[in-house]
Amino acid sequence: MSAVETIRQRAGDTPLDAAIVLGSGLSALADALTDRVAIPYAELEGFPGHGSTGEAVSGHGRDLMIGNMGEKRVAILTGREHYYEHGNAAAMRPALEAMAELGARSLLLTNSAGSLTTRITPGNLMMLNDHINYAGMNPLIGEPTDRRFVNMVDCYDPGLRAKAHEIAKALDIELNEGVYLWYSGPSFETVAEIKMAITLGADAVGMSTAPEVIIGRMLGLKVWACSAITNMGAGLSAENISHAHTKAMAPLGAEKLQRLIPALVEAL
Repeated sequence: MSAVETIRQRAGDTPLDAAIVLGSGLSALADALTDRVAIPYAELEGFPGHGSTGEAVSGHGRDLMIGNMGEKRVAILTGREHYYEHGNAAAMRPALEAMAELGARSLLLTNSAGSLTTRITPGNLMMLNDHINYAGMNPLIGEPTDRRFVNMVDCYDPGLRAKAHEIAKALDIELNEGVYLWYSGPSFETVAEIKMAITLGADAVGMSTAPEVIIGRMLGLKVWACSAITNMGAGLSAENISHAHTKAMAPLGAEKLQRLIPALVEAL
């Protein structure tokens, strides 16, 4: 049975308004859903870990949550598969295609990231207004049709960004904007690589998101993304950068996202 068939069988036929992908340590956002149905990825064909009992990356969930966020029908993917896990930049394509087939027209992405600028400090949010694909891989490699030639100008929807700024101001949430650099991971960046990223014009660095943005634009989805800043890049502070530190700091940004994203979904 296809993932779409399984989801409809378990969660009903009501079309989705939006799909949300959660990053490291941000799974608490799923608590915002009411009348929710949880479906393990292992039961959904093409989803991360389908047919496997293996563990997700620490800090990531492995469930699809379908429910209501206010008046909107929303799917929350409580974790993603990263390029660094199996070397597959297109790992999230089947899941995102399923979301589009189920009616979603907006894709909201979250991640944890390291800041490259003193104007965006750990515990705060950075809304993405562009990205640099430093990893160099593209999830559309192998796509045989002209769909692969995706226009990436304004890939982070200007309307959604403007609305998010309005909402953040009303909620007294500091919301910065900046350029995200996708680094493949899983090792963290060297001090020299962080200096290079700053020279290239990046404001934050992380190990995800860019492939999903490319896929989302190919599918015709409006894309919005936001980073919870968990640390400063290597060499920019005395912090001991580690995945444990990322998970410990992510809840600071998650608390803000738990207020911002439901209001943004209502405004879709």
